[in-house]
Amino acid sequence: MSVREGNIEFFFGPTDLGGADDLREAIVDFITAAKEELLVAIQELEDEPIARALVDASARGVRVRVILGRSYLTEESAQDEPFTPVGTNETNRHLLAALLRAGIDVAVDLNPKIFHQKFVVRDPGRTVPQAAVLTGSTNFTPTGVGSNLNLVTTVKWKKVAGDYAAEFEEMWNGTFGALSERRDAPIGRGGLPPERRVGGVLVKVLFAPDQGPEMEIMKQMMKAKERVDFAIFTFAQSSGIDDTLKLLARSGIAVRGILDATNANQTWAATHELLDDDSGMIELTVARHREGLNKLHHKLVVIDGQITILGSFNFTGPANRLNDENILVVGEHSEDAPRASPGGSLARAALAEIDRIIDRFGEPLTRDTRGLEESAELQHAAGV
Repeated sequence: MSVREGNIEFFFGPTDLGGADDLREAIVDFITAAKEELLVAIQELEDEPIARALVDASARGVRVRVILGRSYLTEESAQDEPFTPVGTNETNRHLLAALLRAGIDVAVDLNPKIFHQKFVVRDPGRTVPQAAVLTGSTNFTPTGVGSNLNLVTTVKWKKVAGDYAAEFEEMWNGTFGALSERRDAPIGRGGLPPERRVGGVLVKVLFAPDQGPEMEIMKQMMKAKERVDFAIFTFAQSSGIDDTLKLLARSGIAVRGILDATNANQTWAATHELLDDDSGMIELTVARHREGLNKLHHKLVVIDGQITILGSFNFTGPANRLNDENILVVGEHSEDAPRASPGGSLARAALAEIDRIIDRFGEPLTRDTRGLEESAELQHAAGV
């Protein structure tokens, strides 16, 4: 079952890997509830039930606009027979054609790096609970909802939906990634991300590259009093987060993380630096690809069981400087009553999911277990 605190809800999946929630169902239900408008910004669309939900919404009069990642609609090299429907990304092209045939407005990104957004805004012009946003780590693909460990979250709040709608409109008007042309004014006063109160729970929304989510993550981690726990797909040394975690460990803060096994041992991975720390306060685990697990795809941080950081953002330099990304910071520290802190039930649920993943899929990562084979593709993935 999903975990809800007020107007914020977390869905952990997929069910085939022991997660509590059907991620596809959560996405389709969110789309199906739309009354007037859907703004969809996603890296790829390869899951037909989700595509059908968008087509059905359009058919009942909802205005649907979609931005898709260009790299998942093309091939690395030209097809010898381009009129034959074959290729790695043919399913994406097939579903794109279905959207176009349904009269849905579709744009592709102009980011020379990676368009990595995964969000849907529903009815931003209406009131709560209809005005809402869905985001998280989940790609709209069969693997994203079926064999990758992922999170979906929904926030039913007009101002938060408005933050994401403003970002969507900026991209719809042609500005992606680190392009300086046509740059809209940053969201929030002085370019700082706005702080929202969602039914008493503090929520901060940040978009890369404009607002540098990495600095916000580091700042939130530096507030830790006892521990930082994380589950992450890609964690590169180009990020400054590894340095922050080392400083925390040396000051007596427990650091525990689980990473996808394929990425954890690459030469660019931050795990090498973290394993060399001699504080004894850092515990690293890798999620091995077994029992049907394709990837640990989370971008999830829990601080002192009170604050949750989630979204599309991997711990890499390109994610911070070049990619189109988003994060949500949910909750805040409560000195007097940590168990009752606003957003605390969500953070504890996220921590329980990290515990579950470690227990079921994790193996300790030590200096002796490093050394998976590296490929040029995985080197490039440091920016995914």
